[in-house]
Amino acid sequence: MENNQMFDTQIEMKEVAHLLKVLANENRLMIVCYLIQEAMTVSQLHERFEHMTQSALSQHLSILKAHKILKSEKQGLSVTYEIYDSRIEKVISVLKNNYCNFEKK
Repeated sequence: MENNQMFDTQIEMKEVAHLLKVLANENRLMIVCYLIQEAMTVSQLHERFEHMTQSALSQHLSILKAHKILKSEKQGLSVTYEIYDSRIEKVISVLKNNYCNFEKK
């Protein structure tokens, strides 16, 4: 492997590691799972996270948006979130297939 290729791979691995650190939170993983199914407003997401304050939910959404995992669109008074990076759907799919299907164990 040439030095340039190794350098590119190291940069890519740092990006992947950083992405995984952002996703390494059960609440953020659940938010991403819900948004893979459909775009949702903060209020719709909050209905699914009754244990979490709307402020905490907004913080998680801000982190995911800052890392370009989500994007948002303001419509009147509400903000709708959806997946920005389609590669996230593939990552979540691998996780679901390997860790969430308990019948295969």
